[in-house]
Amino acid sequence: MEFIRPRGTRDFLFDEMNNRKKVEDILREVFENYAYKEVKTPTFENLSLFTSKSGDEIVKQLYNFKDKSGRELTLRPEISAPISRLYLNSMQKSPKPIKLYYFGNCFRYERPQKGRFREFWQFGCELIGARSPQAEAEVIAMAHDSISKLSINAEIHINHLGIIRGILNHFKIQEDLQKQIMILIDKGEKKTLKNGIKELLKDNETLQEIILMLFDSTGDQNILKDVEEYLQDYDEIKEPLTEFKHLTELLTIFGVENYKINLSVVRGLDYYTGIVFEVYVKELESQKQVCGGGTYNLIKQFSGEDIQSTGFAFGFDRLMVAIKDLKSSSNLQVLVAPISDNTRLKSYEIAQKLRRANIPTETDLFNRKLKKILSFANNLNVSKVILVGEKDLKERKLTIKNMNSGNQEIVPIDNIVEYIKQSLD
Repeated sequence: MEFIRPRGTRDFLFDEMNNRKKVEDILREVFENYAYKEVKTPTFENLSLFTSKSGDEIVKQLYNFKDKSGRELTLRPEISAPISRLYLNSMQKSPKPIKLYYFGNCFRYERPQKGRFREFWQFGCELIGARSPQAEAEVIAMAHDSISKLSINAEIHINHLGIIRGILNHFKIQEDLQKQIMILIDKGEKKTLKNGIKELLKDNETLQEIILMLFDSTGDQNILKDVEEYLQDYDEIKEPLTEFKHLTELLTIFGVENYKINLSVVRGLDYYTGIVFEVYVKELESQKQVCGGGTYNLIKQFSGEDIQSTGFAFGFDRLMVAIKDLKSSSNLQVLVAPISDNTRLKSYEIAQKLRRANIPTETDLFNRKLKKILSFANNLNVSKVILVGEKDLKERKLTIKNMNSGNQEIVPIDNIVEYIKQSLD
């Protein structure tokens, strides 16, 4: 019988896992510099958590099952709903705002293709209970700092949904029809949008023209001036436009520069209420979106509690594809090598001393001869080999071999930890 991994999943070997850990560590550092704290939710949840938000149609995309007690469960397809559930279960009485972040795997039963897997990872955050332009600016700044620290060439595209929704409300477009229009805009294809709204808004050429104008509005802050002038007769957009302009002023204060105003960004989800944004890496072409977020009220859908959140999630796997210059390198830089069987036990003792001083260390566990141990060290690409010989031990010394230069140095055994730490700095 041949055993292979399930379709749409991946195995990550040493180098790739090392790189993924580096990216994870960078993101954790950025998020925690903004005073966010990590939470973890279960890998599976009650099925109703997702069907109550998205309807029964979502079941087709889920890995759902019954447990031995007949409860309907599912592997989580995303983490924002579990975070809302976590808030309702454990954090309602916590002082606001609540800053949290998460990192975890998600599962969707979709057709695997380039950049899309059935098991994938999300690294995201939520700022709960602080609906304000400054809160939105800080969250966007955190996304900006993350991609900067990862040296990714990307653009942040920002919109305020109050503009398009204000226009649709002005023309008294029903909620179901608004959803269909937002979905068409979210697809990002002008021809599809043009044909779709022509069908949906047959008797309203003015609204069709406005929607297409907004869809084409991408650029710097001058876009907002143009929109304000073009739609000056529509009172419903004045408040969101004012908020949007205030946000751009705050983004300058927060040091965010590489962003564009893009009024075609709508995120396609009902619970977004204000600012939305997406991060694009053009080189990834059809998979260019590596992050999405904004301000939303998902908690209200579950409990009726009117509390706003601002957040975003990185598609961690797409981030890994976007990062080109990350060199794969191991933390391991030291190997302790017994020159003979008589010094083998002492070599283990020395290795343990180094490990407990937080120095990643390897040793020989296969009773190899010295020549093969040095070959093993070369394969591991360690920079230092500590040679443990009988004569040196009698003199309370060790020989350190530099694997790059071939030079050797004698070091007192009592100073070995300090010497290795200094030599690796």
